[in-house]
Amino acid sequence: MTRSGALGSLLAGAALTASLVQIGVIAQSAGTPPAGVGAEGYPLLTDAAFAAMFEQHSNWGRWGKDDYLGTYNLLTPEKRKQAVALVKEGISVSLEHTIIETKAPDVANPLQKFNKGNKLVWDSVHGGTYHSHIDALCHYDYKGRLYNGMIRDEVETDAGCGKAGIDMYKDGFMTRGVLIDMPRLKGVPWLEPGTPVTLKDIEAWEKQTGIRVLPGDAVFLRTGKWAKRAKDGPWVITWGPDAGWHWSTIPWLKARDIAILGTDGPNDVRPGFVDPADPRFLPIHTFVIAGLGAIILDGQDLEDLSAMAAKLNRWEFLMTAAPLRIAGGGGVSINVIATF
Repeated sequence: MTRSGALGSLLAGAALTASLVQIGVIAQSAGTPPAGVGAEGYPLLTDAAFAAMFEQHSNWGRWGKDDYLGTYNLLTPEKRKQAVALVKEGISVSLEHTIIETKAPDVANPLQKFNKGNKLVWDSVHGGTYHSHIDALCHYDYKGRLYNGMIRDEVETDAGCGKAGIDMYKDGFMTRGVLIDMPRLKGVPWLEPGTPVTLKDIEAWEKQTGIRVLPGDAVFLRTGKWAKRAKDGPWVITWGPDAGWHWSTIPWLKARDIAILGTDGPNDVRPGFVDPADPRFLPIHTFVIAGLGAIILDGQDLEDLSAMAAKLNRWEFLMTAAPLRIAGGGGVSINVIATF
């Protein structure tokens, strides 16, 4: 699959909306959306519409045909220095939720205890949506191809990922972080499970805060999942139904050139497809990882970050993190730090 000639241009405002309408992402007339979509004014995501978005907005070939770093290329020395300059108060906040040790309806693989009180990470340090973790680029493909057209079956073997594994991030992350606090925008303690966060929601947050997402940023979407869990207890989560990014945000993610995308759940709000093999089952994961070559952070605990950002009235910060250096790993737990 090749990029369209318009791939390198950044869409904004009316141009972005026009792009969404053109490829059938935004309905041209309001009405009742199909069952399972859950976002007014947006039609069912067809395979053809998703394929068009993927081809038009992917980063394939952008940094050369042999590139497997993806948006990690955007974390330049200049971007890092700009991010460090954001530190004013010197206050740091962790975004990692305490690793859960008890099995629950939403925790299939809790951390296991071993002899004499020693603890070992669970058998899959990837950890679903209930542990704060990072996905490697070899973790998700689009129709058998990873980011930049790499064939998944040639990259991923029993020994791990020969390319695009978690170890390629061994030098860590340092960039500008931006919090999009959707419950705060809507005046609620949390978004109910299954609530889609659409392009219109993101634009409303930027307008209210005056914060604009910039190339190379790490963008964190708070849905309030952990606040809800703390009050109401766990609920059954099988590939959802958490709140999260609606697929209408896909062209926006490319237009703003995000490097890292995170949320307190699985990032995707499931659009109603039941086959995990369908790329539309988790369209954000499919596009962000396989299309953009961007870093995804699932299960981040954004409650302390939200409280501190509100206290300081600052929605941007220095974001730093480093995954465990596991050769060929497909994902690992991670402790992201926000410093104001």
